[in-house]
Amino acid sequence: MKRIVMAAACLLVTGISWAQTDSSAKNTDTVKVGNFIIIKKKNAGSVSSDDDNRKRRGSIEYSIERRTRRRSNISTNWWIMDLGFANMRDQTDYTAAAAGGYFKTFRPADGAVNQNSYKLINGKSSNVNIWFFMQKVNLIKHVVNLKYGLGLEMYNYRYDTRLSYRKEPAPFVFNDSISFTKNKLYVEYLTIPVMLNINTTPDSRRGFSISAGVSAGYLTNSRNKQISGERGKQKYKGDFNFEQWRVALIGEMGLGPVRVYGSYSLNRLQKDVTRVEQYPYTVGIRFSNW
Repeated sequence: MKRIVMAAACLLVTGISWAQTDSSAKNTDTVKVGNFIIIKKKNAGSVSSDDDNRKRRGSIEYSIERRTRRRSNISTNWWIMDLGFANMRDQTDYTAAAAGGYFKTFRPADGAVNQNSYKLINGKSSNVNIWFFMQKVNLIKHVVNLKYGLGLEMYNYRYDTRLSYRKEPAPFVFNDSISFTKNKLYVEYLTIPVMLNINTTPDSRRGFSISAGVSAGYLTNSRNKQISGERGKQKYKGDFNFEQWRVALIGEMGLGPVRVYGSYSLNRLQKDVTRVEQYPYTVGIRFSNW
């Protein structure tokens, strides 16, 4: 019986010593809330009197530290939209172009195709781009990045004239004999943009950023849509001797949530055989997270 009592007493003393050791080891608790770390510390300082000991025994100190979130070297932005205006820089020698077979005149009263035939309604000539995704790859400390993506570029050129596109027997343009309430050329490209991005404030979305690069687009659709009182609504589809590939200089500038973009085609809209030299360009607003 004495042996049992002595063993129990030893176990009790050992448990008390372990409890004291654990109590001193747990002087600090850490709680993580979002990007912040809250550290709770019990006062472990020495005391000089019983009164001070009673005051400090239950005191707790708190400190808050901001935890730095590690940024991913590759970030993806899905479904970006651009809304802008479209126009063309016309460098055509119409005297030389008239000597080719791309311009047609069916009635003298309709007039020959010339520079005025390509006059656009600037406020209604638009560019809409839908980017399926864009990715940003960190190159230097998230300040210098590589941006690339994939999407559709869509151009709507609204003519203020009777200019018409046809594809048979061979692609050609002519001035129609009637006027239109709506005369639109639609051109669409599947495009890959590649840009070098500089972000001056990588830790904030409210800073300044700028991007510049090139894009390559493949012609996927083109049509001439016309509405008139005489014929109603008509659509004429075809490539109309347009270049299959479009290579353009592109740029983007952002200040906080506001982003603007622009592009300028390095090659002509039409093929060399047409002798028409028109270089499309755009400017607009981009709706993007970065």
